[in-house]
Amino acid sequence: MISIHIDRLLEAHTRTFYWLAKETGISHTTLWRLKKDKALGINFITLEKLCEALKCQPGDLLSFTNHKKPARTKSLRTHARGRSASK
Repeated sequence: MISIHIDRLLEAHTRTFYWLAKETGISHTTLWRLKKDKALGINFITLEKLCEALKCQPGDLLSFTNHKKPARTKSLRTHARGRSASK
């Protein structure tokens, strides 16, 4: 699993999550997904913007571990939509 260390670098630079979004032009949602390990990937432009803003190298921002993320499960939603359960 590849992890991103946005919080650690922001703390080292005494900057906020809001500042990072404004400085890079990356949406708060995208940054949140990266921070919470919810993103499926990152493109090079986003990585470049983060590195420029945080004055770091990609290796400072990313790390690899042998731990795998828990598998995502799809929730099954059942809606009656006004219909009765019995026929």
